[in-house]
Amino acid sequence: MEEALPKSLSPQARTEAKIREALRGIIDPGTGLDVVRMGLVKNTQLEKKDKGYKATLTFRPSSPACPMAFKLAWDLKQCAAGVDEVDTVEIEVEGYNRAAELQAILREEEV
Repeated sequence: MEEALPKSLSPQARTEAKIREALRGIIDPGTGLDVVRMGLVKNTQLEKKDKGYKATLTFRPSSPACPMAFKLAWDLKQCAAGVDEVDTVEIEVEGYNRAAELQAILREEEV
């Protein structure tokens, strides 16, 4: 993947592209589509830290009562954390009726 990225991209833009590409491997079982194609990840922000980046992803499940939201959010966090340049990952959940509970669980399980 990294070889396909234009050399003109900044290190931050390259890392964001790597995260997006990694997230394409997360498939919503109800639709068979990846979370990027479905538009479930609304925003990716990177903040430079000592060794790498803190990635903050905004996750909006497909419905306010999405039965797969907990699993998909967990998968998003694990997948983004697997990108070499990423040190920490935070998932912000919106448009979901159990968003506060889900965010609390994700923060307990820091990667």
